[in-house]
Amino acid sequence: MPERSQLATSFLPVPGSEPVEWRIEPGLTDYATALAFMEQRAEAIRSGATGEMVWLVEHPPLYTAGTSAQPADLIDPDRFPVYAAGRGGEYTYHGPGQRVAYVMLDLKRRREDVRAFVAALEEWIIQTLAAFTVRGERREDRVGVWVVRPDRPPMPDGQPAEDKIAAIGIRLRKWVSFHGIAINVEPDLTHFGGIVPCGVADHGVTSLVDLGLPVTMTDLDLALKAAFETVFGPAALAEALPARKAG
Repeated sequence: MPERSQLATSFLPVPGSEPVEWRIEPGLTDYATALAFMEQRAEAIRSGATGEMVWLVEHPPLYTAGTSAQPADLIDPDRFPVYAAGRGGEYTYHGPGQRVAYVMLDLKRRREDVRAFVAALEEWIIQTLAAFTVRGERREDRVGVWVVRPDRPPMPDGQPAEDKIAAIGIRLRKWVSFHGIAINVEPDLTHFGGIVPCGVADHGVTSLVDLGLPVTMTDLDLALKAAFETVFGPAALAEALPARKAG
């Protein structure tokens, strides 16, 4: 089986497809509301009632458990609310300063290949980070995007230290995707201490601001859209959803 780095990452839609609806939600979005909306939207995409969508949100501080989450990896269960997300993967953190992009695409109109889809999401993140001169890298033994930290002491085996800057967790139902990616812009990195992020204890977590880059969420959103269109095709900006916000 080829490594993800060897897979073609183009996931352009079939000719004649409408642009993907691209929504940026202001404020903090309640997580349960987001889950319910994704379920409804994915079903509508499957039935042909509506088109594909990328929904950009921020959440209040919380932990989510994927389908492979191990109980021991929830170190501080009382720190923030914990949600069963239903996506693949393990525990992750969401909170202010982190851009979450929920990706609701019809892979029947693109490519029915789950591993290649994950590689395409990684490529989208890597191209986005490159806009800020950050070299994001994939690792075959762990999903997500990583940055090498030569400014940190090396690992015990002599390998350079590295930190995770973006997480990926998806779910597919009848080839319609939901859930998606999360990129750290300027979250409180101490909040990751309540879990073992994505089950990986040997590496740290970083953000664009932690790397010394004065990047705003708006800066990231512009770079995300440009990179998305390279990998997945045209996207059209839409109005924010009338979703219930977190209190």
